[in-house]
Amino acid sequence: MNQLLNGVARAVAETFDLPSPILEIGSYQVAGQEEIANLRPLFPGKSFVGVDARPGAGVDFVADVERLPQPDASVGTVIAMNTFEHVRRFWRGFDEIHRVLRPDGALLVSCPFYFHVHDYPSDYWRFTPAALDLLLADYPTRILGWHGPRRRPLNVWALAFREERAPVTPAQFKHYRRLLTSYAWQPRSWIKTWRYWLGSLICGDRPLAPFLQRNHCETELHRSASHATSRKRTRSSPRGESVCPNPTAR
Repeated sequence: MNQLLNGVARAVAETFDLPSPILEIGSYQVAGQEEIANLRPLFPGKSFVGVDARPGAGVDFVADVERLPQPDASVGTVIAMNTFEHVRRFWRGFDEIHRVLRPDGALLVSCPFYFHVHDYPSDYWRFTPAALDLLLADYPTRILGWHGPRRRPLNVWALAFREERAPVTPAQFKHYRRLLTSYAWQPRSWIKTWRYWLGSLICGDRPLAPFLQRNHCETELHRSASHATSRKRTRSSPRGESVCPNPTAR
C-alpha cells in the first residue's frame, strides 16, 4: 500500500455507496504503513472484516483467498489492494471473490506493475490494465485505472460492479475522476526528485518515466454490451482520460 492507492480507495469510497458487509483481502498492515493501510475509516458505519494469510494488525481472521470461508453471495464489497501479486493461483482467487459477492456487489482491486520483487509469502505476478479487464469480464461495469505512463505504469487498479448494481452515471464517473486529482498522489523527497531529474538528463525520459510522472493517473470506464456472460464488451472511453494532467503542481 502507498499513499496514492489510499487516495484511490478514498475517491472510490466518497463517490460510490459500496454495499456492506465489506471484506478486505490482504488486510495485514505492514509496520510503518498503518495510517495509509487502514481502510476501515473510509467506510464508517459499515461492517468491515479483514482477512489475510497471516495474523497481525488489521487481520480479523486468517484465510486463503483461493478458499474463502464465506457463503455464496454473502459479501457486499471485496477490497484487495496490492494482494494478487502474492496469490499463487490468482485465477482461483478471482473466482472465489465472484462466488462470495452478492449480485449487486462490488470489487476494488489494485496491483503493482513497475515495482521490485517483494514478499509475503512471495511475489509471483504482474497485471496490466487489460489483464484486469479480462479477469473481470463477468462484471458488466468496470472502471480501470493506472498510475504513471500508459505503457509502463507503476500501479494498476479496477473497480468492478456485478450485474444487479445500477450503472455508473456520467456524473459519478466525473466526480470520481475529480476526487482522484485531489487524493491520488505520491509524495517524494527532494533527493529522489533531483536523482530522477539527473538520470533523465543522462538516460532520457523513457526509462524513468514512471517516476517522473509519479502523480499522473488515467482511468477508463468499460461497460459490457449486454449481460456479463455474453463476454462482449465495449469501451465508453477508447483512450485513457487523464485525471492528473499536471503532476508537477503538487
